[in-house]
Amino acid sequence: MRISLEISLYPLTEDYIEPILEFILQLETNEKLVVKRNSLSTQVFGEYRDVMDCIDREMEAVFEALPNSVFAIKFIGTDRADVVDI
Repeated sequence: MRISLEISLYPLTEDYIEPILEFILQLETNEKLVVKRNSLSTQVFGEYRDVMDCIDREMEAVFEALPNSVFAIKFIGTDRADVVDI
């Protein structure tokens, strides 16, 4: 089953840009996923288990490095990578 995920990371620190960019870069290294950036969030598309395993691993790394971080995530049970925004 393919899914879509929209995720935003909010590190509660003055130097918040670098951890966000590093998190996105780590997602982009997974060749099984399609990752799309925009100015407000990042979208991830792929097989359910591949997406969840990657998100689990990368969120844990963020929380280990920056425990005072917040993630906002939305899941959709279909792959919407090819949907054109209006």
